Amino acid sequence: MGTFTVFVVALGTALATGLGALPFFFGQPDRNWLGVANSLASGFMLGAAAGLWYEGARYGFVRTAAGAVAGVIFIGVSQRIMDGRGRELHLGSLQGADARRALMLVGVMTLHSFAEGVGVGVAFGVEETFGVLIGVAIAVHNIPEGLAISLVLVPRGTSPRTAAAWSIFSSLPQPLMAVPAFLFIETFTKFLPVGLGFAAGAMLWLVVADLLPEALQTARPRTVACTVAGSALAMLLFVLILL
Repeated sequence: MGTFTVFVVALGTALATGLGALPFFFGQPDRNWLGVANSLASGFMLGAAAGLWYEGARYGFVRTAAGAVAGVIFIGVSQRIMDGRGRELHLGSLQGADARRALMLVGVMTLHSFAEGVGVGVAFGVEETFGVLIGVAIAVHNIPEGLAISLVLVPRGTSPRTAAAWSIFSSLPQPLMAVPAFLFIETFTKFLPVGLGFAAGAMLWLVVADLLPEALQTARPRTVACTVAGSALAMLLFVLILL
């Protein structure tokens, strides 16, 4: 029963990510809104990265820092490889630079979901009630992450339904990793800060090197700064309340 409960709770956290696309079912923004959308997504990701760093440092500061450096390097190299492919890249109706941006975002969110899945499994290894509470907290936290993905995909022409599907896809590692982490808690606990740091570093690189520069191309600097600061603060407070 324990293993099944872990899987069901972790699967629920993954499905909750798709709720982030709900606002777009009631109205779709045009590309003129792209700068603000990128700014909102950047703020959400910066806040999430700070929360991941904080959580990882509680398990081991050095391992978290090492993971963050590895995450920055990994995403930087991946971005160079994708840039070299240029217009060959496709993601549904998206192609070229839009497809690369979408792939990078979904990829980063998917990588960070591995660490969250481990977190759920480790929490269940401590105590089942605690595991359920952590699962609920991550599920709620996943909703703005799904919104961040949708904010990048929908203004570029992706349908809300497809954006919701990609959001859920990005969180599927959570149920896949939760069960092994629950069964082998001591081993996975050692690697948890590295995974959290890796995700934080990857998010930071994507925001600074990609989303923010594009936001500044289509929105005023003051608008970008205020939007990023407000959404980052909201996300960080949200994460700290849940931790």
